Amino acid sequence: MATTTKAKATTKLGGPEAVEAAMKTGTEALKTGFEKAAKGYDQLFSYGKDTMEAYLKSANVAGKGAETLHNEIYSFSKQAIEDQMAQAKALMASKSVHEAFEMQSDFAKSAFDAYVGQMTKLGEIFASTSKEAIEPLQGRVQAWVEVVQSAKAA
Repeated sequence: MATTTKAKATTKLGGPEAVEAAMKTGTEALKTGFEKAAKGYDQLFSYGKDTMEAYLKSANVAGKGAETLHNEIYSFSKQAIEDQMAQAKALMASKSVHEAFEMQSDFAKSAFDAYVGQMTKLGEIFASTSKEAIEPLQGRVQAWVEVVQSAKAA
């Protein structure tokens, strides 16, 4: 009778075959889960690396653009000061008030035109630098969406 009870208990619990099958299934599930996690980690690491490279590229472009803007402003300011000094000397050498007034009017007009031209040039430099600096970052949002979707699918 003891053997029969033991046999019934083994059958109810599933016996050694059931335990072995459960262990095998559990091991396979663990292996599959680990492989998915490793793949997800690799994708996330790759995304982070690519994003960092995009940020560095963007920062380099922005730095070069800032340097270009600085150089343009410096050279324009230097030229403006030189022009003002030359204008002051010319005004001192004028022979009449009327001549001085005309010289000053011409100088003001040319200075204003130079200023407007310089502001236009600076605006173009700023716009092109902004466009170039954002370009490496634009694809990163789509890349993140792809990483999330692939993680969901796995």
